Amino acid sequence: MNRSWRLLTDLVLVELAIWRSLGRWIARRPDAPAGAVQIGYGRLTAPVMWLWIFGSLVEVVALELVLRTVDAPWAHVIRIPLLVVGLWGALWMLGMAGSFYVRRHLLLPDRITIRNGPRFRVDVPRAAITRIRGVEHEFEGMIRSVHEEDGLLLVGPGNRTNVELTLAGPTALATHDGERVVDRVGFWVDEPREVVRLLQRAEQEPGVR
Repeated sequence: MNRSWRLLTDLVLVELAIWRSLGRWIARRPDAPAGAVQIGYGRLTAPVMWLWIFGSLVEVVALELVLRTVDAPWAHVIRIPLLVVGLWGALWMLGMAGSFYVRRHLLLPDRITIRNGPRFRVDVPRAAITRIRGVEHEFEGMIRSVHEEDGLLLVGPGNRTNVELTLAGPTALATHDGERVVDRVGFWVDEPREVVRLLQRAEQEPGVR
């Protein structure tokens, strides 16, 4: 019962987060506090997301046109529900795509917040970071975006990461759904070389942690 309730709660929270992301994207209001350095990671999934959105819209329009030409009572009965469901699906995917732009990674004075999509978040204390480097990782599962194994937490769209943070031993990291204890964190960014240099410079600045 608890597992089913948690699954239902997660689905509701994801749904709300997607629509919130869509609203922020339309309003051009990134989900970031004042003074935070935002780091993009949406380019990897953008082509696939826009292909899905385009295909969904084409399907909605085509189905609507076909049903309008069918001279049968059942066609008029199902046309409106199918149109509503189709438009909801297209807007849902727009919200998912928008979440990659309004919820970017954040460089903050005390932590690096790594995010992925509408809801996932993990906070890495900057005081715990001992090394920052560009390293690529891949993990199984085309639709998975988070993987944890042997003390390594990987967060990346398209099951890939290209920046790695080494921590000072096993560290409890706060996430959107509880703590994870790891000693390395990998995540995906659009410009890995620039981001690595940015983070390395930030760690060398006195008095920032």
